[in-house]
Amino acid sequence: MLQDWREAADAAAAESAAAMVEVRRRLHAHPEPSGEEFGSSHFIQQCLVEAGLEARLTPSGRGVLVDPSAGPPRHGIALRADIDALRIQDEKTAPYRSQRPGVMHACGHDGHTATVFGALLALHRLERDGALPWPVAWRGIFQPAEETGEGALEMVAAGALEGVDAVLAAHLDPSRPVGRVGVRYGALTAACDALQITIRGRGGHAARPHESLDPIAAAAQLISAIYLFVPRGGDSHDPVVVTIGQIQAGDNPNVIPDQALLKGTIRTLGGPVRERVQAHLQQIARGVAEASGAQIDLCITPGAQSVVNDPGLTDLLKSAATDVLGGGQVDIIARPSMGGEDFSYYLDHVPGAMFRLGCASPEVGNAPLHSPLFDLDERALVIGARILARAVVLGSRPQDGRPEETP
Repeated sequence: MLQDWREAADAAAAESAAAMVEVRRRLHAHPEPSGEEFGSSHFIQQCLVEAGLEARLTPSGRGVLVDPSAGPPRHGIALRADIDALRIQDEKTAPYRSQRPGVMHACGHDGHTATVFGALLALHRLERDGALPWPVAWRGIFQPAEETGEGALEMVAAGALEGVDAVLAAHLDPSRPVGRVGVRYGALTAACDALQITIRGRGGHAARPHESLDPIAAAAQLISAIYLFVPRGGDSHDPVVVTIGQIQAGDNPNVIPDQALLKGTIRTLGGPVRERVQAHLQQIARGVAEASGAQIDLCITPGAQSVVNDPGLTDLLKSAATDVLGGGQVDIIARPSMGGEDFSYYLDHVPGAMFRLGCASPEVGNAPLHSPLFDLDERALVIGARILARAVVLGSRPQDGRPEETP
């Protein structure tokens, strides 16, 4: 019986391959950035309903929840996908390249959506055909606004975790070839906090800087101090990244402006290191303000916590991936990524785990995440769907190991 359901799940995923590719390419060609995912949500809901699933839009109209035909889960496992795109110009020449200027799926969220879509179709078919080895409860979560760190909170508020005991997810990984996956025990991603610094000086003529108080000079000094002293202010074994990604100052090349605005990101693994870095940044800002005479206001907005994978669920994903690909194709990730993921907000309520799904090949998928050339080998979609579907079934197995009769 166990072998039968595995074969049935693999067959269902294989038969849904074309549908997964169609979903992925439709979303890739028509991307919507965080906060605008109305069309994407309606399209995903329509595809799910046409497949016979119970799919509903969230109150905002920018997310989708889907349950088995038997109704909402009781003690089920949720599969989560994100659906938003980034404000990056697509520079690919593929026929499915983005048709919206300045917006593209550069982080693989279209692939995540297609992968979870395929896994749900496989679970639905197993249920419909009576091929499940024991009762299985599940939910699909298609969330907006992952890139802004807001979507998971919105979905939790919409009831996404009601009746859910655990949550699983995949993230595409162009550093791994298609057919390989990575799992990590413990911290997978960094805690991400937003940094905004306002520097106020006194404007004047560019030819007479002595009559002004140049906020750009103070900004340059501050950035150099942050990049020099933050990495050297703590244990080198504790990963810390502070990056200033945006500088706004002035409207004319021959005028010293009154003000400069800096925006950036702080990445740590949370805990005391996170608090220490924030305090250190405040200290550096005070020092530069005193030295330059400028007024410096530093604002830190807390973001998503580090994603910390549950060990039991990581075992589950590793087992499912090994079952699908063989043990030689499953890597243990040595170090956490300093990237961020709002998947961590789900983990404030239920245990969960995320794995890395290889998507590169010699033909396609070699550009990094957030690149204007990002693409993926679409064979990864079926692999991801098989792993997630298998994980849901294996994770629902009765604790005594014996199948239960369906009521």
